Parts: sequence; structure tokens; C-alpha cells
Amino acid sequence: MSQPQVPVLPQTRPTSHDRHHPPRHRAPFVERIAGWSARHRKTAVFGWIVLVAVVFVGGQALGAKTQPAYSAGQAGQAEQALHRLGVVVPAVEDVLIQSRAPGHTFASDPEMRQAAHQVASALAALPGAAAHVSSPLGNHALVSANGRTALVSANGRTALVTFDVPGPAADQATAVAPAQRAVAAIQARHPGLRIAEGGDASYGAAINSLLGSGFRQAEATSVPITLVLLLVVFGALIAAGIPLLLAATSVMTALSLLTVVSHWLPVGSSTSEVVLIIGMAVGVDYSLFYLRREREERAAGHDTREALRIAAATSGRAILVSGLTVMIALSGLFMTGYDVFSGIAIGTIAVVGVAVFGSLTVLPALLSWLGKWSDRGRIPFLGRRRTAARPSRAWAALARQVVRRPAIYGGVAAIALLALAAPALGMRIGSPTVDLPASSPVLQTIDRVGQAFPQTPSPAEVVVTGTNATGPGMVGAISALRSRAAADGPRGPIHEPVTVTPLSHGMIINVPLAGNGGDTASNNALLTLRDQVLPATLGHVRGISYAVTGDTAQNYDDTAAMHSATPVVVAFVVLLAFLLLVVAFRSIAIPLVSIALNLLSVGAGYGLITLIFQDGRLQGLLGYTSFGAIINWIPLFMFVLLFGLSMDYHVFILSRIRELRSRGASTRDALVGGISSSAGVVTSAAVIMVAVFSILATLPIVDTKTLGIGLAGAVLIDATVVRGILLPAAMSLLGERCWYLPRWLSWLPGRRVPIG
Repeated sequence: MSQPQVPVLPQTRPTSHDRHHPPRHRAPFVERIAGWSARHRKTAVFGWIVLVAVVFVGGQALGAKTQPAYSAGQAGQAEQALHRLGVVVPAVEDVLIQSRAPGHTFASDPEMRQAAHQVASALAALPGAAAHVSSPLGNHALVSANGRTALVSANGRTALVTFDVPGPAADQATAVAPAQRAVAAIQARHPGLRIAEGGDASYGAAINSLLGSGFRQAEATSVPITLVLLLVVFGALIAAGIPLLLAATSVMTALSLLTVVSHWLPVGSSTSEVVLIIGMAVGVDYSLFYLRREREERAAGHDTREALRIAAATSGRAILVSGLTVMIALSGLFMTGYDVFSGIAIGTIAVVGVAVFGSLTVLPALLSWLGKWSDRGRIPFLGRRRTAARPSRAWAALARQVVRRPAIYGGVAAIALLALAAPALGMRIGSPTVDLPASSPVLQTIDRVGQAFPQTPSPAEVVVTGTNATGPGMVGAISALRSRAAADGPRGPIHEPVTVTPLSHGMIINVPLAGNGGDTASNNALLTLRDQVLPATLGHVRGISYAVTGDTAQNYDDTAAMHSATPVVVAFVVLLAFLLLVVAFRSIAIPLVSIALNLLSVGAGYGLITLIFQDGRLQGLLGYTSFGAIINWIPLFMFVLLFGLSMDYHVFILSRIRELRSRGASTRDALVGGISSSAGVVTSAAVIMVAVFSILATLPIVDTKTLGIGLAGAVLIDATVVRGILLPAAMSLLGERCWYLPRWLSWLPGRRVPIG
């Protein structure tokens, strides 16, 4: 029998260039970084420590600075005009004085009059902490700090001492503390009276106190919970401590950088807490992804160096892609025109960037240095079982069922999430009148003052500036404005009294509006004032400019800005994320599927908060009072966070699926293998993130409750229904078309996954 002929390929002689420069495969960027860090582990680890220390010391030395945060739209323009003129609007505070005994009045009770005198004297004696003190005694009864013509109620049972808290709005909540202490001391001397303080400054101080104590409680709770979960995941104390170490140092570095940024951008009081929550979540997740893969490869028989190389080429690449996606999503906050979001965007982008940088550099260096020591400190009954990551049988079984009947499983899951998202179609956006719980002493005092002294909400403030702002033309314009208010009457959109406060180069015109300050009547009155009344009066005066601010204007403009910015932010985030995922996975279908599923989980989160917080369900259990809408900034903020954070799981799972597919597995086999092999780390990361976000729901402010429930619910949905059913169903239906890339995009990098 003749032997088969083997074709002889033509051979070429090596050239001089080939002999002196043999071809070499250049490792991918992430793998090269990890390799350098592992070879220079001392330099990488101590360099990281020095970096964190230098940034921290630099931030402490420079110190934080409070920049003014302006509202959006026309209200923000008016606030900026006042800032340029050096005008600081003081906060008005009321000190309530009532007798606890029935029938006692201010005129008949000498103790009430004595207390009023003591309060007024104590406030007047405070150096710079109170100004324009007015009491119901003597000549002060005719003029008060907030314009009241009487400081004793109609029935005579309630008296007020009013005063101004000077200084910028950002500092008033702190500046009011001496006055609060003085009032509390006088209350202690008169147990038969109710002496309590309420107003804008004390309200802000109560909000800051609740948020501060709540976040301190969240910090104290989140770290132990995260450590316990990591111990369950790794079964070893050293391995569990590594993610916490990276997360903590990332947060410390980002907060120090934020201190520097505060000299140029407004950084709100809650920014550091948001950075802490996000930093802990992503820092732990990224370390978890990397560390679990390194342990998996060591358990498969690779030495530490090779295990680190494979972990860098797979999990490291996924961390880089997901981190960039999160930062792209967070950068959308800059497009809202909402000043408070600028500081949050800078802080969260910084903490994610630092966590990614640490995961790609110091983490492989630390793992190279520790070697098998990272498995030390094993927990009884957990250590031996958790050393090697094994594919999940349960998730593998579910994935097999889904890929066999993708239309049925995917259809049922999609219908369920669409049903959960449906209430979001009726979502109403607004601003609550109060954020404090009903049990707050400050809120109770404000309510008592409102009952004893019924009055209309804060008026609109028309800020007028320009060369002719104090000229003769303004006299006729203001007269016409007052005539219009008088003609409309008390039931009209605007009404009397219209008052004028002169400034050095302008004036503030206070115009009362209809409604309660936050309802439809007030918003319509504001629009009537802006679009009709002011153009017909002040609009005829040359050489001036005007803008309307005030509580109603601020809430309306902020809500309108969020509404108009939402489609722009969504389009920006989705487009950039699509382009990044196309480059990462060399596919058109996979990015489209990922984005569609991400939007579905965000929609389910919206539906959840609409059912709970707008419709008022679970008020008793969660300890809040619904105001019939969702706070204006939450939907857009939720979208940005969820779109970025949910991509963590998508990118990691898709990377495992693509890795198996590149080895020759079919798409369906790659789906089952990728989902089952990544189940342990994804489930662990999701549980940690849900636990961290759920802590927000325990805080006393409705904003944080809404955000915590929405984020935790959406992440849970994304890590279960979307990951286990919708993703494999969608990719199974697409089949090999998942990996389609047009020829004109064949130049994109990453033709293969560089693994061992």
C-alpha cells in the first residue's frame, strides 16, 4: 500500500533581519503591567503605599474648601448674580415659646415674657452667630427678621423670637450651633415652657446630623459585613483581607484627591459618603475577580507566576473594561448642569480609576509576594472547600435549560421584568417639602410655628442687576408690577405684598406666588411671572438684567434640568459604552445585547422605587412618609450608577464566555461553561454589593432610602434573572451571530484571548 503523499511547502531562507531580530509575541498591555508588578513586587507595593500616603498628606495640608453650588437654570443665574454682588442671604430662624399649661398667654404669663427676654439677650450676645434679633417685647414687636408684623400669635399662646444666621448658605448649618446651644440652655431653665428653635439653618443642621450619623453607622456596618462575606467566599483570613485593603486605600486616595478638587468645584457634604459606598463596592469586586481567578489557576496546577499571568490576561482585562465603562457612565453626571453632581462625578470617577489602577498593579505584586501565603488563616469548615473555585452545578443546570429553550425561558423572564418596570411609566418627579422624618424635633417646631402663624410660602425673588438697576425707569416698572399683583388679587398667580430690597448695584424684588410653594399652582405662577409679568414690566427697562430664584424656582429649575438632561446623558453613556464594548469583544451583537439587558434591569429598578416610594408602600416598615413622587435627581443618578456597576458582571461573564469560545467551544457550550465557571465570583460580588447598598435603606432620609432600595434591587435582578436567564437566552437565539464583526472593523485589536 502506498503511503499518502505529504505536500512539501516551499521554504524560504531566513534573511539577515530575521536572524538578528526573531519574531516575538508582544503581550497585551494589562498582562505586561501585571508582569512588571510581579517582577518588581517590592517597588509596586511600597510605591502604592507611598502614593496613598503622599496624596493623603497633600490633601490634609491643602485642606478642603467650600465652593458655592448653584441651582440649575434661571434660579442658578440669579444666585450667581447675588454672589458676584457679594450679597449673602441670611437664614431666618424662629425660637418658639409656648406654655405647656392650658390657657396661658404671653400677656398673662410672666415666665413666657421672661423667657423671651432671656432668649433675645442670649442671641444678641453671641459673637457673630446671630443678627437682627427681634422679640415680642418693647419696640421690636413691629419688625421681625423675617418680615412678620407680629411676633405673638392671634390667640396669644405662642410667641416668637426671630433672628438671622449670617454667612454663606453652605456654612449656616454649622454657624447656627451656638444659637441652638443657647436656646437649649434656656429651655432647661424653664421646664414649664416649650422653647425650641426652627428654621432653614437648624433644618440644614438636622439633615447634616442625620446623614452624618447614618453614614457613620453605614461605614461601621458595611466593613464587618463585607469582611464576613469575603471570609465565606475565600475561607481564609489573608485572602479576605486583600480586597478590603485595596478598597480602603482606594477610597482614602480618592477622598484626598477630592479635597484638592474642592478648591475649584463644589463638593457637597454627602459626596464623601457616596465615594465611600462606590469605592467599597468596586474595590472589593475588582479584587474579588482577580483573586478568585488567580486561586483557580493555582488550583489547576499552575505556579504563582503563570497563575498571575493568566489572571491578568483574563480577569485583569475584564476589570479594565468594566472600570472604563463605569467611569464613562459616571462622566455623564457632568452633562446635567447640576452643580452638586460635579463633585460626586469627580469623586466616584477617581475612586473607580484608583481601584482599577490598584487592581492591575499592586494586587498582582501583592499576590506574587504572598504566593501560597494568601491561603493562610483558613477558617474551619470553609478553608479547604474554598481554596479552589469550582463551576456551579446549579447555575450550569439552569444555563443548560435556558440554552435548550431560550425563547420560552427568555420570554417569561423578559415579561416579568417588563411588568416590574411598567410602574415607572407613571413615575412623577418632584421635590419633597421636607426631607426629615416626622419625629424630628426641628420639623415639629417648624410645624408648630406654621400653625400659630399661618403664612404663604417663600416668595419668588427677582434679582435685578445692571447699570440702570437703580435708575428712574425701575420706579415705573415696580409700580406696574405691584399693580398687576393687586389686580390679580389673593387668588391670582402673583399677589401682594410686593417688596423691594435695595442692593449696592441692584435690587431684590420679592413676589408672593400662589400655591404651597411646590405644587402645580406654584409652578404655573412662577411661569406666569417669568414669561408674562416680568417681560411686560421690567422687560421695558433698558440696561438691566433680571432672573428669578427662590424655593419654588430652585425646585422647578432643578427638576426641569434633570428632565432635559436625561436623554442627552443616556445617549452619551450608551454610545460610549457601545463603542468600548465593540472594541473589547470584537462584536456588534454582544454590546447591543448587554446594553439592552442593562437598560431592562435599570427599568426594573425604576419600577421598584415607583411602587415603594411614590405609591407609598412599605412606609411603616422602611420608616418614611411618601410625598407622591420620586425626588428629582434620583432617576438620572440611579441610571448612571446602575449602568456602570451592572457592566461589572456583564463584562466578567462575557469575558469567560468569549474565552471558552476562542478555545473552540460552540456558543451554547461557551454560555454554559462561562456562566457556571463565573457563578461563584459573580454571586459573591453581587451579594457584597447588594449588602452595601441595602445599608442605605436603613438611613433616616428618604433620598438615601430610595437610592439604596433602587440600587440593591436592580443589582440583585441583574445578577440573577439577567445573568442566569436573559443573557444566555439572548445569546442562544443569536447563536454564532453573537461574534459577528463587519470587515471594515477587522482592524480592531484583540483577535484572540491571550491565555495559557
